Amino acid sequence: MAYASYELHARQQTTLTPRLQQSVKLLQMSTLEFSREIQQALAENPFLEDRDEADAQEPDAGKMPADAPALPMAGDAALPGDGRTGADGGPDAPAPPEPPRAEYSGDYPASRNNEPRDTDVGLWARSTVGMRERLRRSLAGYRLGPRDRALAEYVIDALDDDGYLRLPLEELANRAEFDPPIEAAEWDIALKLVQHLDTPGLGARDLAECLGLQLDALPAATPSRGLALRIVAQGLEALARRDYAALQRLLGCEETEVRQACDVVRALDPRPGARFLPDDPSCYVTPDVAVRKEGKAWKVVLNRANVPRARLHQTYADLFRRTRYDDRSPMAQALQEARWLLRNVEQRFATIERVAQAIVARQQAFFEYGEIALRPLMLREVADELGIHESTVSRATTNKYMATPRGVYEFKHFFSRELVTRTGGTCSAAAVRALIQEMIEAEDPGDPLSDVVLAERLAREGVVVARRTVSKYRAQLRIPPAELRREP
Repeated sequence: MAYASYELHARQQTTLTPRLQQSVKLLQMSTLEFSREIQQALAENPFLEDRDEADAQEPDAGKMPADAPALPMAGDAALPGDGRTGADGGPDAPAPPEPPRAEYSGDYPASRNNEPRDTDVGLWARSTVGMRERLRRSLAGYRLGPRDRALAEYVIDALDDDGYLRLPLEELANRAEFDPPIEAAEWDIALKLVQHLDTPGLGARDLAECLGLQLDALPAATPSRGLALRIVAQGLEALARRDYAALQRLLGCEETEVRQACDVVRALDPRPGARFLPDDPSCYVTPDVAVRKEGKAWKVVLNRANVPRARLHQTYADLFRRTRYDDRSPMAQALQEARWLLRNVEQRFATIERVAQAIVARQQAFFEYGEIALRPLMLREVADELGIHESTVSRATTNKYMATPRGVYEFKHFFSRELVTRTGGTCSAAAVRALIQEMIEAEDPGDPLSDVVLAERLAREGVVVARRTVSKYRAQLRIPPAELRREP
């Protein structure tokens, strides 16, 4: 006879309640994502309303005509079922007027005096014509056969966002779609047509061809145009190195002529298709807090203007509490979710404000003197001071921005690792980057500072860093190496 065996295992497991899950979710959102989340909740939950829209409707809703009769006091109005029909109990007494009711605006948000919000994207965004659509409109002006037009359409569709054709021409269309098969000469004609449709440089297959197309479009009398074409065809690498001596030997002309031709090439657009990219509203940063000076200290002010101000729809909540329906669970859950959302929204604002205040308190010197005064700061320091977990500080600083008199910075910008100085003190990596940038800005263009020299100068300032660290910080500042900065 077989016997079944059972074993008991004890283990600990942390489970977040729905409210805590929502709190964590809201805290790690950017301002744009957070605003969309509130807008969605306002549209879906009947127990939530927009405070601004409700306040805009209340004055009109509560306004009564000047000759309207006074409302009866409590206790004077007739109560249903008590046998009275008027204030004095007489059968012919007129019924008291009903109190005014705010007009329900339906499921669509009511406008504020028929004016759009100040944060409406339509106020500052505009519709733009894309690169491919612009080329198609230009192509429509040519009298072409169906075959030639189809080939040009294939070329237009294959362009990338920079305006380049990265794919081989023979791979743009299926051979079985055309009878007879497409010849190489037909593809070349279609490509040349696209390259001359609109903006010069579109449809190029490499940088040299792109710049050459733009030079060909210039008037023939343009000074140094011929030399610029030769530089584009043979000397782009020397131009990138600023090696004017090599270009002078290649072109066989004077240095002044070489420099003039190089200026013509540098004025060209290496990415002609990028100008047609539409503006993405999501790429605009909305600061979560603003920092301003009050007296001798810097203070933090929350920015709530760009976030919908949700509040509990008190009328619906009161009506729900007076109901006696048997099945109230869906509405009860909606009311509970509305209250959770409002609490978590306020908790999000409070956490961001506390973290911002802790950052500003430690980086007062930055607001006075700039990047060079940015001190080392770790997430653990802020977490220990506020009595919260380090992961909470991380969520409160990710995709959160601070508007300061020196510009708009992400919260993460103020957290920098610690570097030890020769005197035993410490400085931040951001301060070292600021020192490197100051040294490069003050260098002689004819004799730029190499990474080795920069490391030596930092050591004389008391900051000991390796050459590869200097190279990394210089690359983070998007500064080219010394050989590319040299100007003879």
